[in-house]
Amino acid sequence: MRLFNPRAVLLVVHRYAGLGMAAFLLVAGLTGSLLAWNDELERLISPELFLAPVLTGAAPLDPLELRAVVLQAYPSARAAYQPLRVEPGHALQFFLTPGSDADGKPLPLPDNQVFIHPYTGAILGSRNANDLGQGRKAFMPFIYRLHYTLTLGVPGALLFGVIALTWTVDCFIGFYLTLPSRARSASPKSWFSRWKSAWRVRRGSGLHKLSFDLHRAGGLWLWLMLFVLALSSVALSLPAVYQPAIRQLLAHQPDERSISRIAQPEWRPPINWQHARQIGRREMTARGREMGFSPGPEEWMYYDASRGIYRYAVTSSRDIRERYANTTLLIDAFNGEVRGIWLPTGSAAGDTVTTWLTSLHMATVGGRLYKGLLCLVGLLVSLLSVTGVYLWWKKYIARQVSRRRV
Repeated sequence: MRLFNPRAVLLVVHRYAGLGMAAFLLVAGLTGSLLAWNDELERLISPELFLAPVLTGAAPLDPLELRAVVLQAYPSARAAYQPLRVEPGHALQFFLTPGSDADGKPLPLPDNQVFIHPYTGAILGSRNANDLGQGRKAFMPFIYRLHYTLTLGVPGALLFGVIALTWTVDCFIGFYLTLPSRARSASPKSWFSRWKSAWRVRRGSGLHKLSFDLHRAGGLWLWLMLFVLALSSVALSLPAVYQPAIRQLLAHQPDERSISRIAQPEWRPPINWQHARQIGRREMTARGREMGFSPGPEEWMYYDASRGIYRYAVTSSRDIRERYANTTLLIDAFNGEVRGIWLPTGSAAGDTVTTWLTSLHMATVGGRLYKGLLCLVGLLVSLLSVTGVYLWWKKYIARQVSRRRV
């Protein structure tokens, strides 16, 4: 007599793990489908903020000059992130954080995103990405926060990370459960022919069987994409688990986290933004020759006041992303020394894997074709959640009826 049936145990685990994740994955799937087209939807919903017509015969202003215009208009703000690439026809977007007074208390800052015309220097508008009350211009930031944190901040991101970790494990459990049971080995059909039925959706078979087929076949056909989304969600939402694990398995490059924090954050270091950019341009070219990659257009800079480090990023031959490229130099804001370089692919297997995972998750590769696929996968994640709950409910009702008859 067989006392332990692993398939039955895994079926229960899958059923109740799916039930616990259903609401979260429903939200993540629907919002993710929208976020696949985030840039396009932002321009459609708020063209007055995101679109800036090119002026014939004019050249865009230096992004660091535009930075000065923004900070002059918002003197109580800080801008740690600096965009460097001007996309024709589009505004330059600055992300602001509150400055502090002499006592270290944050100063009031009604809006945290500012949009400026790169040819004229005119401020096109602003918004508070955390205030849905501002109307349509705050809609996509709300969708973003709902997708990553359920609008709950750090606790929500942690909760989503735990859900993502559960989902990653459950991907393998769900795949295993589609395999034909060996208990039916007496069937005249081969193992593969019996498994083939798991990939099909039967027609005209009623709602229950249709839901079962959609749940099973849908999960199989797009299993690899579902696994990529699950694991990349762990990387994005639960780095405290993902980073140590990937670093145990695969090689990685030192990044800014390997640089110690300074005693007190310094917002006015000896090396200013213009000087740091000059160093970045010179050293990126030199490192490219040394390390065998080709630096391309400048993308962004970021100043980490807690470490006194500038990050200077360009698009290079090591980048796979169509936007948000991150071939990055680390520049000491006190003496101008290069503290390190980080390449997204080709230098360390762990960083290459992570770059691919996060790029696929954020739809920064593959153009519009991949965006369309990711949008459909997001809808499928929602469908799997709905069908999973429906199947559980039907089983629950059947058990209740059976108990009443006994």
